[in-house]
Amino acid sequence: LPVSAAPRALRRPDAAARMEEEEDEDSGGRRAAGSSAAPARFVRCLYAVGFLDLFGVSMVVPLMNLHIKSLGASHTVAGIIGSLYGVMQLFSSTFVGCWSDIVGRRYSLLACILLSALGYFLLGTSTTVSLFVIARVPVGVFKHTLSISKALLSDLVSERDRPLVMGRFNAASSVGFILGPVVGGYLAEFEGGFYQTAFICASIFLLNGGLVWMLPWSEENTGNRKHYQNKGTNSFSAKSNHDLHLKSATSRAVTNSSFFQSPWIQVATVLKKIKGIACSNLWDIFLVRFLMSVAILLYYSNFTLALEERFGVKPLFAGYLMSYSSALGVLAGCLLGPITRLYGHNTYRLLLHSSTFTCVLILLYASALSIWMVILSSTFLAFSTTIGRTCIIDLELTVGGNEASGTLLGVGQSVTSVGRIIAPLLAGIAQEFSPCGPPSLAVGLALVAIVIMNANKQKYCSHGSVKLKNQ
Repeated sequence: LPVSAAPRALRRPDAAARMEEEEDEDSGGRRAAGSSAAPARFVRCLYAVGFLDLFGVSMVVPLMNLHIKSLGASHTVAGIIGSLYGVMQLFSSTFVGCWSDIVGRRYSLLACILLSALGYFLLGTSTTVSLFVIARVPVGVFKHTLSISKALLSDLVSERDRPLVMGRFNAASSVGFILGPVVGGYLAEFEGGFYQTAFICASIFLLNGGLVWMLPWSEENTGNRKHYQNKGTNSFSAKSNHDLHLKSATSRAVTNSSFFQSPWIQVATVLKKIKGIACSNLWDIFLVRFLMSVAILLYYSNFTLALEERFGVKPLFAGYLMSYSSALGVLAGCLLGPITRLYGHNTYRLLLHSSTFTCVLILLYASALSIWMVILSSTFLAFSTTIGRTCIIDLELTVGGNEASGTLLGVGQSVTSVGRIIAPLLAGIAQEFSPCGPPSLAVGLALVAIVIMNANKQKYCSHGSVKLKNQ
C-alpha cells in the first residue's frame, strides 16, 4: 500500500498517538450524559418521564390518609391499607422488572404507565373504602415506571456514564417530588379537591404514556449500534465491547418477538431469570442495600415527632427541613458526574465512603444537643444518601452483568420494599425506649453494612474499579 493509504495512527510517533488517545479518553469522560451512549434527546425525554411520574404521585400521596379517614376508616384500617401498597410492591417489583427484560422496555414501560393511570382514575372515583382498596391494586402491582426507566438508561449508556445519568435522572424525579405536594395541597383546599387531584394525576400519567410512545426508539437503536461499534476505540476492553453488542442485539430481539409470546412462556422465562438471580453471588450487595435502606428509613421514621420531643420545634419547621434536604438531594444528583470522576469511576469505593459518612451523620443526629447540629447532619446526609442510592444501583448492574438489568433493579426494589415494611415496626419498638432509639439502631445497621462491604472488598475491586461479571 502507498504510505498515504496507511492509517494515520501508524504514521504518527508513538508519543503523539498516546497523547491523542489520552485526549480522546478525557473528552469522553467529560461528555454530557447520554451523548456517547445514546442520543441526548432520548435521555432527556427519560428525565421528563421520571419528573412527571413523581410529580403526579406526590400530588396525591400526602392527601391519601386524610381521604381514607374521611370515608370512615379507622386508624388501624388506614394503616393496613397503607401497608397494602408496600406488600404488592414487594412481590411485583421483581416480576415486572424481569418481564421488562423479556418483552422489552417500550411495551413494559407503556403498560406500567397506563395501568397506573387507571389506578389513579379509579382513585378519583373512590367514594367508599372498598373502592379505595380496589384503586390501589393496579398502582401497587404496576407502578414501576422509575425502575424500568433506570433499566432503559442502563441499556443506553456506558458503564462510565451510568452513575452520572442515574444521578441526573434521580435529580429530575426529585424535582417532581418537591413540586407535587405544593400543587396537591393547593388543589386540596377546594371542594372535592382530592378527587380533582386524583384525576389530574391520572391525566399526567396519560401524558407520560404519550411521551413514552413518541420517544425516538428507532433513533435509540441506531445510536446504540453506532455506540457499540465505536466502543473498541475507547477505554473499554474487547470483552466489554462484545457484551454491549450482545446486550443491544438481545434487547432488540425481545422487543420485536417476546411481547407476542404466550403468557405462560413469558412467566416461565421470568421465573427462570429470577432463579438465576437468586442463585447468584449478589446476596451481599442486596443485604447492604437492605441494611442501608432500613437505616435511612429509621432516621426519617419519627423525624417530626423526635424533633418536637427533643428540641420543642413545631412540625412546620420539620417539614421545611425535609424540603431543604430534598432540594439538596437534587443538587447532589447533579454533582454525581464530577464526584465519580474524582473517584476514578470506582463505584465500590464511593459507595463505601458515602455509607460511612451516612453512618457518622446519623450518629451526629442521634447525639445532637441543639437543633443546629440536626440541620448540619441533614445538610450533608442529603448528599451522602443520594450518592449511596445511585452507587448501590450501579454496583448491582455492574456485578450482575448486562443481560438482566430490569430483573436486578426489580429485585433491588423488592429488597427496599421489605425495608419499608420492617422499618416502621423497628422504629416503633425503638421509640418506646428513647426518641433517639430509631437513629441509634440505624447507626448499628449501617455499621453492619460497612463491615460487609469491607469483608467483600476483593470481590468488587480489581485494578481500581469494579469489573463486569455476566450472569
